[in-house]
Formats: sequence, structure tokens, C-alpha cells
Amino acid sequence: MRVAVAALLAAATLTGPAAALPPLSQERHVNDSLVQARVADLLRRGCPTLDARVIRAFSEARKLKRYAQDQGYSNEQIDAFLDSREERRRIYAQADRYMTANGVVNGQPETFCRLGRQEIDRKTIAGSLLVAR
Repeated sequence: MRVAVAALLAAATLTGPAAALPPLSQERHVNDSLVQARVADLLRRGCPTLDARVIRAFSEARKLKRYAQDQGYSNEQIDAFLDSREERRRIYAQADRYMTANGVVNGQPETFCRLGRQEIDRKTIAGSLLVAR
């Protein structure tokens, strides 16, 4: 009987709203946005004719946090995800793969500039965080 009650209590806690949420590392919009933000940061660092749209970046970061909160994630879950070195490495690796797949070569600023201009022209998240000088 105690085992059955314990199982029912465990099942009840798993069917609540928090159980329906995948880990933030699996939330596609959040991850895609963070990868794109990393791409924008790398592009502006690698291309001398690109700058960051800093106010836009802060605004987008606030919107992304609100999105995660609206999905049901707590501030503690969001902070733990953003503070995780493992998650940061994963996001950075995805950004690196994206850039390599799009022709960016370390040490060749023109490849960073080309992709940066393409991102701006295509109005991607990364492009919205950049401005060409």
C-alpha cells in the first residue's frame, strides 16, 4: 500500500506543468536564438566593418527571457541554464558549426564580413544584432 501511495504521489508530481516542460537545452526557440546571438558576436569580432547593435541585443535578451518565463520556466531554471558551462560549450559549438558550414574561415576577415552581410540581408536573428559600418 505504501508503495502504491508513493507511486501515485510521484506520478502526480510528474503530471504537473513543470513535468511537461523539456529541459531548456531542448527548447528549440531558446537554443536557436542563443546560437544566433553567438554567431552575431563572432561575426562582429571577426569583421572590422561590422558592429553590434547593443541596445537591440539587450532588448532581444529580455524578450527571450520573457519567452522562457511564459513557457513556464522559472528564473532559477533560466539562470542555471545560462550559467552552465556545458550548455555554453554546446551552444558555442553549434555556432561554430553554423559558421563553418557557411564558409567562415578563422583568420580570414572577409569570410566573416561576407556571412555578416548575408545575415543582415536575410534578416536573421544574427543579422538583426549587427550593423555594417
